[in-house]
Amino acid sequence: MNVLIVTESCFGNTSRVADAVAAGLRSTGAEVIVAEAASAPTLDGVDLLLVGAPTHNMGLPGPASRRQAATRGGNPAATGVAEWLDRLPTGFSGRAATFDTVTGTGFFAGSAAKGIQKRLRRHRVDVVARESFVVTATEGPLADGELDRAELWGAALA
Repeated sequence: MNVLIVTESCFGNTSRVADAVAAGLRSTGAEVIVAEAASAPTLDGVDLLLVGAPTHNMGLPGPASRRQAATRGGNPAATGVAEWLDRLPTGFSGRAATFDTVTGTGFFAGSAAKGIQKRLRRHRVDVVARESFVVTATEGPLADGELDRAELWGAALA
């Protein structure tokens, strides 16, 4: 199985989750590429697409929230998952899953993964799973056990 994981990360937490998910997928024999949204390859030959981003202002990061992250010591790219999804061609026939990092859980926490899922479905992509991983603060670190949980989730997706 060929897997592409497209990410956006401002403080490195979402990237760490993507790497753990990739390790879980690789443990099942999957071929995995992890790429930042700004430089993600085409979807040619991809069987499973994973897209992940940090949750900013209850949804996907945008230019304003990226600037804010930069003022807090983050290192966001100029463009991210939202812009990548805007350029996504209709007709991807593989499965997809979404994930995010969040500082809290519940209705008022918001979810970048949910926003990613909605955008993928607009492109008629079959989204089979969605998961959130908790960070202890905006800058992180990830909560205890989240990387292990991400690896298990990746293995289960295969």
